[in-house]
Amino acid sequence: MESLQHFLQQNLIWVALAVFSGGWLLFETVRQARDKSLLSPLEATLLINREDAEVVDVRALGDFEKGHLPNSRSLPLVDFDRRIGELDKFRDKPLIFYCDNGSSAAKAIAAVKKAGFEKLYSLRGGLYEWEKAGQPVTRAKPKSKK
Repeated sequence: MESLQHFLQQNLIWVALAVFSGGWLLFETVRQARDKSLLSPLEATLLINREDAEVVDVRALGDFEKGHLPNSRSLPLVDFDRRIGELDKFRDKPLIFYCDNGSSAAKAIAAVKKAGFEKLYSLRGGLYEWEKAGQPVTRAKPKSKK
């Protein structure tokens, strides 16, 4: 017991850092489990196949051309406010947004939510997690405007 107390006193900063990081990891895990709008690659695939979800890549066009989810459409975040009307025809469909890691997709979702869309999802971890899960990536031309 004395050796444990001695260890904790000598390594207080490291122990505090370990407790903090463990707590943060637990918090993020619980938050993501509750957030049903964050989809894993498998959940996104199911939504695409079962409900004909529309997939929107919000990365720059150059990144899109290097590789993107099959059948996704490019709507870069920098052009989002100007081009958001292109999504009106998909108002009744689920929309899945993605970027490289998820942060830009969240901004796009916030903008679309303000426009009255309801079935909005984000690919958790973005293209990085999609590829990590072994899902296909294509370099095909962007979907044409329907």
